[in-house]
Amino acid sequence: TFLLDFSLCNSQVHGIVRRSSSFNTGRIEHLYKNPQAHIEGNMKLHYGDLTDSTCLVKIINEVKPSEIYNLGAQSHVKISFDLAEYTADVDGVGTLRLLDAIKTCGLINSVKFYQASTSELFGKVQEIPQKETTPFYPRSPYGAAKLYAYWIVVNFREAYNLFAVNGILFNHESPRRGANFVTRKISRSVAKIHLGQLDCFSLGNLDAKRDWGHARDYVE
Repeated sequence: TFLLDFSLCNSQVHGIVRRSSSFNTGRIEHLYKNPQAHIEGNMKLHYGDLTDSTCLVKIINEVKPSEIYNLGAQSHVKISFDLAEYTADVDGVGTLRLLDAIKTCGLINSVKFYQASTSELFGKVQEIPQKETTPFYPRSPYGAAKLYAYWIVVNFREAYNLFAVNGILFNHESPRRGANFVTRKISRSVAKIHLGQLDCFSLGNLDAKRDWGHARDYVE
């Protein structure tokens, strides 16, 4: 999983990326090709991990950002059952580590924090359509971890008057969607079948229902 946490500071974007023996920056290759974003020094990547509180404190203290967007997560619902503890550590406690790093660095009054929440908080939906007052009912380790993250953001906002918000986004797609998610899995597999490279492929729960949008609309 590629973890990317953006910190916006003086018109500069700083990203946190996990160290890997193979390249894991495929989803932002287009930014490298943009001279305004990369060559002129407006974008900088730091090695770090949401499971390592020390590195988060070091990076935040060095950058002193004005805005932090926590987009890092193990975000695959099925895999969260196989890697339940890791998912909880990254998605749940990882958010706490970021918030605590903000406090440790003395930036409570100067940073705006955005937490990427998820429609998986609703899980076993209590009403259709869902709205902000719909009760949460997560149905996976991923959803449960994100629910902890949601409430720890609320707690830091109310305890320390930190500008901290949750954005509850439903599924959103773009050409950079991961190949192990259902839409890319179907489209890539159908193309391979057409080319004679694949005979068949399998899917998970065919009864699951999801709302989808385009990533550009969600970013806006």
